[in-house]
Amino acid sequence: MNKILKWFLIGIGILLIAGIGTFQIMKHQTKKHSPEEKISFKENGFDIEVTYCRPFKKGREIFGDLVPYNEVWRTGANEATTFSTGTNLTIQGQTLPAGEYTLWTIPDAKEWQIIFNSGHPGWGVGFDEKASREPDLDIVNARVRAESNSQPVEQFTIDLTGNPPHLVLAWDDVHTDLALYNKE
Repeated sequence: MNKILKWFLIGIGILLIAGIGTFQIMKHQTKKHSPEEKISFKENGFDIEVTYCRPFKKGREIFGDLVPYNEVWRTGANEATTFSTGTNLTIQGQTLPAGEYTLWTIPDAKEWQIIFNSGHPGWGVGFDEKASREPDLDIVNARVRAESNSQPVEQFTIDLTGNPPHLVLAWDDVHTDLALYNKE
């Protein structure tokens, strides 16, 4: 009986190691196609950091096709995009307390919703390939215009520019711009 238990535990250990190894290989392969990026803005009392994965256009029609209109998008690829702030922010009159959030968007041809959510679902989509955002955990829901780019943007980009910083999302022929203010 002792020998059977020993071999059973060795088998479980091998399966566990193989599973972890396979997961790491898959994660590496996925990140190769949509590399992870971390941006930050630490000036004039702001302490903001965004971590996201950057898919490429690759000749595809992006908004309205790959990223459907009027459906929640995890705002990037792979894991859900995270937005953290060390200070309280004001966004379109709404307060975003200091903390870490996931960033979601609902694109439309003319206007986007940019949503800061306190949930952390990991991958950002379920097995049904739908966004795994929990609407009850939304903290701020802002609306911004969808603007045309003068040149298509090949790789999805999030930027924090200006002072006060503006959260800019750009991909393909569209960009959005959301002003962030310190809560005083």
